[in-house]
Amino acid sequence: MQRERNLELPHYHAPAWLPGGHAQTLYPALFLWQRLTRYRREGWVTPDLDSIVVDWVDGRAGTPIVVLFHGLEGGSKSHYSLSIAQYFYPRGYRFVVPHFRSCGNVSNRLPRAYHAGDSNEIDWILRRIRDRNPESPLYAVGVSLGGNALAKWLGEQGESAGELISAAVVVCAPLDLTACGNMLDVGVNRHIYTREFLRTLKRKTLLKLKMTDNPYIDRDRVKRARTLREFDDLVTAPLHGFKGVEHYWDSASAKPLLRHIAVPTLLINSKNDPFIPAHSLPGPDDVSQWVSLLQPREGGHVGFVGGAPPGRLNWLPDVMWRFFQHYAPLPR
Repeated sequence: MQRERNLELPHYHAPAWLPGGHAQTLYPALFLWQRLTRYRREGWVTPDLDSIVVDWVDGRAGTPIVVLFHGLEGGSKSHYSLSIAQYFYPRGYRFVVPHFRSCGNVSNRLPRAYHAGDSNEIDWILRRIRDRNPESPLYAVGVSLGGNALAKWLGEQGESAGELISAAVVVCAPLDLTACGNMLDVGVNRHIYTREFLRTLKRKTLLKLKMTDNPYIDRDRVKRARTLREFDDLVTAPLHGFKGVEHYWDSASAKPLLRHIAVPTLLINSKNDPFIPAHSLPGPDDVSQWVSLLQPREGGHVGFVGGAPPGRLNWLPDVMWRFFQHYAPLPR
């Protein structure tokens, strides 16, 4: 079954008091923190005997579950996670954020961490949730880095993805990692976003090197890294089996796989996202008939603030909810 075309989703219009992609990105991340959602945390052992932490918003058995894969250095306390949780829970959904390795304020056991193309991680997590909740409709959300990993998994799995999930939403994903990495490493982006990402990435890496020497990683060069390209070449690539940053960015990008997606999937990208050049966004010819593209002119990177000051974060979870409702499985 191809995607149905009669689904109308609300358009996003940025408020006049919050102009520009940088403001629309930074304001919600810094100032629109929702009241803290009460999560229940679980610790999971991975198939390779590593560890991750998983945060749940519980509900009745058998109710639908939204699984959110977070962005670079994000987690269950990110502004988007909290806004989605607080929108879906009153509507009868459970919500879960599986943290990538080393995230969630808990260090993992193995030298490896996580990366933008880790579709194997997406696979075993979704299978574990499905196995534990066989009667529940399952929906997947991927944000930024987690969105690329989810989209890559969807493309690799094809029709098999439908055995695990009913639909997926991918938000502000860097589907062309080379284009996005290059954009983050220049100008104001490098001094605002990349510097903040590297602050925590480098700290985690150096702490792990204190505990376990790694002959593939040069501690002094990690300390001096000032761009994502440098960090990914020094750390992410060798830790996860890539030959270097070019091999990593090329191999992990989900854009070439979008034509193979075979479950209802919504790709949301704003055209003024400071992380993602508009020319790199997928067009209709880049995706399968199962994929819907929603590309508002504004919104920033996972911003989408609405309403009068101080603003609300309702548009994104409302679009997700409408999309999931539209593709909800029929009652048995």
